[in-house]
Amino acid sequence: MLDHYRMYAAYNAWANRALYAEVGKLDDEAFRRNLGAFFGSLHRTLNHLLTADRIWMKRFTGTGDAPTRLDAILHEDFSGLWAARQAEDARLIAYIDSLTEEALAADFTYSPLTNPAAITHPLGPALTHMFNHQTHHRGQCHGMLTAAGGPSITLDLISFVRTEGTKFL
Repeated sequence: MLDHYRMYAAYNAWANRALYAEVGKLDDEAFRRNLGAFFGSLHRTLNHLLTADRIWMKRFTGTGDAPTRLDAILHEDFSGLWAARQAEDARLIAYIDSLTEEALAADFTYSPLTNPAAITHPLGPALTHMFNHQTHHRGQCHGMLTAAGGPSITLDLISFVRTEGTKFL
């Protein structure tokens, strides 16, 4: 299973690079325009993804900053957000690389922000959720990118596997 999670961590960074490369070409108005996604704009949705990853990584590692709101705006500017995203992706890859099969299967306890009761289950499903959450909101960002006049880009996992992800086969 570790190779599976290593692939997801590498894919996550790859897809974020592709998305940010195109979002970075938009003007500030398009970046901040409410396009009807759950968090409204690309600016707010990309901040949410960084926020959620920091919350999960704090739960996983016990270290790092973790916002207390899912709609926190961590960076007002695109360049700061992009730099923070790259750092978080590197942190996530390093964390996954530090895990063992036993750690994936071991119980993990945390408290959700929306319902602060203790939840316990193996670590693996929480990691899967974090990667799935990224994919979900990146899909929303893709829709907003094209609605704002940007290109339709390929973010499929299989496209990653066929190119940079061949080492995970």
